[in-house]
Amino acid sequence: MMLTIRLQRVGKTKKPTYRFIISEKTHDTQGHYLELLGNYNPTEKENKITVKADRVTYWISKGAQMSNTVNNLLVKNGIIKGKTMKSVFLSETRKKKIAEEKKAAAPAPAATPAA
Repeated sequence: MMLTIRLQRVGKTKKPTYRFIISEKTHDTQGHYLELLGNYNPTEKENKITVKADRVTYWISKGAQMSNTVNNLLVKNGIIKGKTMKSVFLSETRKKKIAEEKKAAAPAPAATPAA
């Protein structure tokens, strides 16, 4: 049984709020979860995150993994220590397109004058 700490989207249309939940990795985020660890409101300017820090550290000590987004939010707000992780990945086609754009934008090397 692999446990993960991840976000569950709740709220109204175009006004999202998220819950920090712990559940099995294979289970749906909208389904059953073991424990509610806190919530996150990205639309508020102050005090966006309320988390039970002691429960988060407890579950991490028991071997629970965090999603990259949860890890980044907790590190950013000083709840846990560590590095932020990359949470957005580019597809292969997008990477190729960006590489082609860089090649096209790079100036051609200037020819050296013959002496």
